[in-house]
Amino acid sequence: MSYAAFKMMHWPTGIEHCASGFITHSPSDSSPPQIPPAQADDLDSSEWPTQRRVGPVPNLVVTAANILEVYLVRIQEDDDRIPRPTGDQHGGGGTMDGLAGARLELVCHYRLHGNVESMAILSLGVDDHNKRRDSIMLAFQDAKITVLEYDDSSHELRTSSMHCFEGPDWLYLKRGRESFARGPVVKADPLGRCSGALIYGLQMIVLKAAQVGQGLVGDDEPTSTGGAVSVRIESSYVINLRDLDMKHVKDFTFVHGYIEPVMVILHEKEPTWAGRISWKHHTCMISALSISTTLKQHPMIWSASNIPHDANKLLAVPSPIGGVLVICANTIHYHSQSATCSLALNSFATQPEGSSEMPKAKFTVELDAANVTWLSPDVAMFSSKTGDLLLLTLIYDGRVVQRLELMKSKASVLTSGITTIGSSFFFLGSRLGDSLLVQYSTGTSGPTSANGKDEVADTEGDLHLAKRLRRTPSDALQEFASGEELSLYTTTPDSSETAQKFFSFIVRDSLINVGPLKDFSYGLRINADPNATGIAKQSNYELVCCSGHGKNGALCVLQQSIRPELITEVELPGCKGIWSVYHKGSRGHAADSSKTMMEDDEYHAYLIISLETRTMVLETADDLGEVTETVDYYVQGSTIAAGNLFGRRRVVQIFARGARILDGSYMTQELTFGVHNSELISNSEAPVVASVSIADPYVLLKMTDGSIQLLVGDPSTCTVSVNVPATFASSTELISACALYHDKGPEPWLRKTSTDAWLSTGIAEAVDGHDGLYNDQGDIYCLVCYESGTLEIFDVSNFKCVFSVDNFVSGKTHLFDKYAREPSRNSQGIKSKVTDEANGSVKKELPQDMKIVELAMQRWSGQYSRPFLFGILSDGTMLCYHAYLYEGLENTPKVEDAVSPHRSAEMGNVSASRLHNLRFIRVAVDTATSEEASNIVSRPRITVFKNVGGYQGLFLSGSRPAWFMVCRERLRVHPQLCDGSIVAFTVLHNVNCNHGLIYVTSQGYLKICQLPAVCNYDNYWPVQKVPLRGTPHQVTYYSEKNLYPLIVSVPVVKPLSQVLSSLVDQDTVHLSDNDSVNSDDLQKIYTVDEFEIRILESGKSGGHWETRATIPMQTSENALTVRVVTLFNTTTRENETLLSVGTAYVQGEDVAARGRMLLYSFGKNTENAQNLVSEVYSKELKGAVSALASLQGHLLVASGPKITLHKWTGTELNGIAFYDAPLHVVSLNIVKNFVLLGDIHKSIYFLNWKEQGAQLSLLAKDFGSLDCYATEFLIDGSTLSLVVSDDDKNIQIFYYAPKTLESWKGQKLLPRAEFHAGTHVTKFLRLQMLSSSFDRANTAPGSDKTNRFALLFSTLDGSIGCIAPLDELTFRRLQTLQRKLVDAVPHTCGLNPRSFRQFRSNGKAHRPGPDNMVDCELLSQYEMLPLDKQLEIAFQIGTTRSQILSNLNDLSLGTSFL
Repeated sequence: MSYAAFKMMHWPTGIEHCASGFITHSPSDSSPPQIPPAQADDLDSSEWPTQRRVGPVPNLVVTAANILEVYLVRIQEDDDRIPRPTGDQHGGGGTMDGLAGARLELVCHYRLHGNVESMAILSLGVDDHNKRRDSIMLAFQDAKITVLEYDDSSHELRTSSMHCFEGPDWLYLKRGRESFARGPVVKADPLGRCSGALIYGLQMIVLKAAQVGQGLVGDDEPTSTGGAVSVRIESSYVINLRDLDMKHVKDFTFVHGYIEPVMVILHEKEPTWAGRISWKHHTCMISALSISTTLKQHPMIWSASNIPHDANKLLAVPSPIGGVLVICANTIHYHSQSATCSLALNSFATQPEGSSEMPKAKFTVELDAANVTWLSPDVAMFSSKTGDLLLLTLIYDGRVVQRLELMKSKASVLTSGITTIGSSFFFLGSRLGDSLLVQYSTGTSGPTSANGKDEVADTEGDLHLAKRLRRTPSDALQEFASGEELSLYTTTPDSSETAQKFFSFIVRDSLINVGPLKDFSYGLRINADPNATGIAKQSNYELVCCSGHGKNGALCVLQQSIRPELITEVELPGCKGIWSVYHKGSRGHAADSSKTMMEDDEYHAYLIISLETRTMVLETADDLGEVTETVDYYVQGSTIAAGNLFGRRRVVQIFARGARILDGSYMTQELTFGVHNSELISNSEAPVVASVSIADPYVLLKMTDGSIQLLVGDPSTCTVSVNVPATFASSTELISACALYHDKGPEPWLRKTSTDAWLSTGIAEAVDGHDGLYNDQGDIYCLVCYESGTLEIFDVSNFKCVFSVDNFVSGKTHLFDKYAREPSRNSQGIKSKVTDEANGSVKKELPQDMKIVELAMQRWSGQYSRPFLFGILSDGTMLCYHAYLYEGLENTPKVEDAVSPHRSAEMGNVSASRLHNLRFIRVAVDTATSEEASNIVSRPRITVFKNVGGYQGLFLSGSRPAWFMVCRERLRVHPQLCDGSIVAFTVLHNVNCNHGLIYVTSQGYLKICQLPAVCNYDNYWPVQKVPLRGTPHQVTYYSEKNLYPLIVSVPVVKPLSQVLSSLVDQDTVHLSDNDSVNSDDLQKIYTVDEFEIRILESGKSGGHWETRATIPMQTSENALTVRVVTLFNTTTRENETLLSVGTAYVQGEDVAARGRMLLYSFGKNTENAQNLVSEVYSKELKGAVSALASLQGHLLVASGPKITLHKWTGTELNGIAFYDAPLHVVSLNIVKNFVLLGDIHKSIYFLNWKEQGAQLSLLAKDFGSLDCYATEFLIDGSTLSLVVSDDDKNIQIFYYAPKTLESWKGQKLLPRAEFHAGTHVTKFLRLQMLSSSFDRANTAPGSDKTNRFALLFSTLDGSIGCIAPLDELTFRRLQTLQRKLVDAVPHTCGLNPRSFRQFRSNGKAHRPGPDNMVDCELLSQYEMLPLDKQLEIAFQIGTTRSQILSNLNDLSLGTSFL
C-alpha cells in the first residue's frame, strides 16, 4: 500500500457554534416566515389581539467541524410535513403565542476546507424596519477570517472579504511562539460598526465595517427588495495587546450603549493554578477600550480588577441596562462604568480581602463551561455543564443594577452553544446530544394560550411530537417536556406587590447528532440475509457506536444503506414494471364518509404488473388476489405505464399501441396510437409509445420516433382525446426526454416566478371549477429536453414556452431562463460562462451520445416547499436541481437574440407570461448513482413517492438503487444494496402494508416491504438512537448470540466524606488526615462516575434494545477496556470465547495505581439473565489495564507500562512473555503474529511474537513523539502498513522496511503517507474491500487485488470515513486531478484545500513525509463541474472524463460498507 485515498462517508453532526442573524432576508421583509392571522384557523379571532406577536425571525447559522449550514425557522399553524388524521388539531407540542409549530428548513449547506474555530454575526442592531442584512464572520485555524453574505441571485453564500494574518509578512505577530491553545476568536459590535478578532492569543485585529454606500459595496446591484445590502468590512488594523500590558487574554466582547464601539477584555495579570489558590486567587481583571476606527486609537475608559482566577466568559448586557457580566466557575459579577454587583453560586466562591459579603444563590451550581444567551433585556439563560437551564435576572431600577437573581429552570441537553432566534425562539446547539429548537413565551399573568399549560406537561405522551421529531427517543426532549412550567418571581423595589414572570418552553424541532463517536463495533443486522454475496452482503451489517456524554449518552446504530423490512416475497420472472392505482368507487362507504378520509390514507385498489408478453392485474384488498381474467385491462401484452386520472375516479393504462380508460375494472374508453398518420406504413414499423408521464388530467406520451402526443382529459365526461401540440407537430428537433410537472396546491409555486403573477391567478379555477374536487388544481407544465441538450418548459394549457435553458445536459451550477436579462454584474462568473456557451465558443470534444434520457420535476407537500428538477444522463449520471425565486429589477427581456427558428411567430409575446424569476441551483448527490455500462436500459428509473413510512421523495431504480428523501428541503440520499439491481418500484398502502412499498429485483423476485420505522432518515446515514442515560466508553460484539457488551459510566452524586474514605489506600489505614478536614466541608457533595459493563441485545421487535445483564465495577474502579477474545484452553485443548475486561482504580495521586483483569464466559442458555455471563477469572495487577487483545490463542494484556502475554489454562492466566512499553498503552492491534502498539506520548511500536523461544521482540518503532489516539494495520495484497491517528487530528501511515538504508537496519518505521483529517479519529476498523468491475475484469482469482482492505474510522465530531488503498496508476491520475481542482473550483470562504490537508505538528519538530494520499472531499467536486469543464480538465491531465468517473465510482463501490 504505497498510495491511499481519504474519503468521508458521514459528515460531522456535532454542532460546535451556532448564531442567529438576518442572512437571507432583512428584518423589514417580515414575509418569509410570517403568517397573517387569517390563517390561524385554530384560534378564535377574539383571542388573537391579546397574543404576543412573533416578530421577524432571523436565520440560524450552525457549524459542525468543517460543515456550515444556514437554516430558516419556518413558523406554521399546521405541520404539513407529516400526514395526520383529521382529528388532530396541530402538529404536537401545543399552541403558544398562536403558533402550532415551527421547524428548521435548510437554506444552504457547505463543506469547507477548514474547521470553523469561531463565528460571529455582523449586524446593524435589532430594528424591525431595518433594510440591511447581516453577514457571517468565520475564523479559521491560525489566523484566517472570512466574511460571507447571502446572494439572492445565486441562492448561496458568497465571500465579501477575506483577511489572512499568516505567512512571512505576519510572522512577527506570533512573537516566536509556534503552538497556541486555541484558534482565533471573532466578536462583532452590536451595532455593526466594527468587529474584533483575537489571534495568536495576544493580537487584536479590528475590522472596520463599511458605511452604507461606501467601501467595496459600489459594484453591488440593488435588488428588488429595495437594496438589501449586507454589512461589509472595509479595512482592518492590528492592536498588540502586549503594549497595553495585557498578557493572558481569556475573552473579550463589545458592550452596548456607547457612541463609539467599546471593547471589554477579560485578562489575567499573572496566572495562577489550582495548587496556589490559597495564595493567589483574584488574578483576573477587565479593561474597557473605546475603539476609534478612523483614528485607530483605543484609549482605556474604565477597568475593574480583583476578579476570580476562574473567570472564563464575558457577556454584554443589552440596552437599556448596558455593562458586562463576568462569568466565573463559582460566581457571577456584573460590571459597568457606574456599578458593580456579584452573586456567589456555591460554597467554593471566595471574596477578595476586605470586601463585603457576597449574596448567595438559593442553590448550588458551577458555571465553568456554561453557555448563555439573552431571552429578554434583563433575563439571561444559562445552560450549565450538567445540562440544566438557569435563568439569571438583573434587578434594575432604571439607573443601576441592584442585584442578580438566579433561578433553576428545566433540564435539557448538554450544550456547546446557545443562541436566541428573534423574540420567541432559542436554539440549543450540542456536540454531545441532539440540538433543539425551543419556542419560549414570557408573560406576567399566566401562560398565554389557554391550553398551553396542559400541552407542555404531556408532550411526552404526545405521539405526534415524537413523529415530528423524526421518531427519535431523544432523552433531552423527554427531560425537557416532563419538567413543570417555570415561574420566575421578580420583585420591583419601589412597590410592594410582586409581578410574576412566566417562561414556558416547547421543543419545536431537533437536529440529530451521532457524535462524539468514541468507539464502535461492526455487527450483523437483525434481518440479515445469510445467503447474500458481493455488494449485497454489505447490507447485512451495521455500526453500533458509543456516542454522547452523560445523560445524552446513547448507542447509535448506523447503517449506510436502507434494508426494507420484508412482509412477503414471491418469485416473478420477467417483470418489466409495476404500478399501484386507486379507485374512488372501490369503497363500500357512502360518498360523504369517504370524503372525510384523508387523501393520503386511501388504500390502493389494484396492482398492475407488466411482464415480457402479458400484464397481470391484482386486487389489493385484504390479500393480493389475481383478477387478470375478470377485468377489462389490456392483458395481452406488456404495459408501459398506469396511473389515475380525474381525481382518482378513473385509471389510465398505456401500452405500446394504445391506451385504455377504466372505471374500477370496467373499460370506459379505448384509444390506439400511431396508425392514423399513414395507412401505407405496415403496422410493425409504426412508432409505438416509449415513455409516459401522467399529471391529472393530462397524459404525455413520447413515441419511439422522438415525437410527442398528449392525451387531454375532460373531467366532466371522464374521457380523453389525443392531441399533438402544434409546437411539436411542426418541429424537426428530436426529443430525448419529456415529463409533466403538476404544480399543485392552493397557491402554485411557479406562478410566483412569472412576472405577470397578478394575471395568472384565478385561471385554474375557471377551467374546471364546476367540480368541487378541482378547486386547488394548480397548474400543469410540460418539460421537454431535446437531443441537442436544450431544456424547455411549456405551459400545458396553451403550450407556450415559459422557460428555456440551452445546454441543460452539461450540468451547470445555475439555470435561468435564457430570455431573462442576465444580472448586470458578473455574479461569481455565472454570466460569463453562460454567454460563452451560448456563443458556441467553447466547443470541446463533447461526446455526441450525451443526452438526457429521463426527466422529472416534483414539488413535495409542505407549505414552503420548492420544486426539484431531476435529469438522468445517458451515462447514468444524475443531475439534480432545486428551484428558487429571484426577483431582479430588470424584468424586461432582452429581445436581440430571442428569435429562435421555429418560434419566430410567437416573437411578439415572448415576454408575456414567461417565468423570468425562476432559477435552479444544482444540488450535490452524495452516492454513486451511475449505472454499470452493461445494463443501461431505457426503462424509467425515477419513481416519486408521497408517503412511504412518513417520508417523501423519490426512488431511483436500476443497478444502484437509492432512496432520495426530502427532509427540511434538503435531499437525503440513502442507497439500497441488499437486493442488487431493482427493475421496478411502486408504493403500496393497504390493510396489511401500511404506507409500504413493492419492488422487483432483477433476479425476478417481487418483494412487499415497509421502511424500518425505528430509523431516522434525516441524517447522512439512517440512524437509530438508543438512550443509555450514561456515558458509553467502549463497545464490543459477541457474534454467536448477537450481544453487545459495553462500558457505561453514570454520574452519581455522593457526600464528600464517602468519596474521601474511598480514596484512602486499603493497605495502610491512616484516617488521621481526615481530622484536618473541617466538618462543614464533609457535608459537601461531589459527583463521581460509577462504571458498569452492560450487555445489550440488539432490538428484535420494533427495534427495542434490551439490557440482558450488567456487571457492576467496584467503587472508584473505572472500566477501561472490554473485548471479546478467543483463547486456547491448554487443559481441554480447544478454543473458548470469553469476555475480557480491563479496569483501573482511580484514587488520586497518593495511591499507587492498580487495576484488575477480569474474564467472563458466556452461558449456553441465554434466556436466563442470571447466568448469561459468569466470572471465570479475576486478578489484580500493578498498573491500569488499558488494552487487551488475543494473539494466536494467548491473551495480550497491557497493564501500566508493560505488555504481558498470557496463556489460559481454563482457571488461570500464566504469563509467558513480556515487553516493556514506554509510558501507557492506548491501543493494541494484532495481525497473525505481529503486534502494533500505540503509546500515549511515544508514537507506535511494531512487535513480533515468536512461539519457539516464547518472546515478544521489537521489530521497529517510530522515533518521533506522537500522542496516539487509534492505530490499526492496513493490508493491501501482500504489503502491510501501520496507520496511526494523533491528537493534532492527523493520520499517518508507516511501513517496515529493514532492507532500506534510512530505516537504520530496520529499527525505524518509515513514513508512507501523512494527511490532516481535521478531526480526532478514535477508532479504526479493517474491512475487506469489495472488488470493483475493473478488478474483476483484469485480475486472476486469488491475486492481490482481492486481498485488499480499507480502514473505516469514526471521529469525535460524529463523522465516519475510510482510508482505502489505491494502485499507483489510479493514484497518479487522481492526484493530478486533485492539483487541478485546487484552482478550477471556487472554494467557499476562499479556503485552500491543500493547506487544510497539510500535516499539522503544532510546533513539534516534524520532517514532512510523502504526500501519498488523495482527498476525496475535493475530488467529489469534479462531478459537480459543468460537462465542458470536466472534459477540459480531463484533457489537460491527459485522461478522459469516463476514466476519472470510473475510478471514483470504483472507489465508492469498493468502500460501500454497511
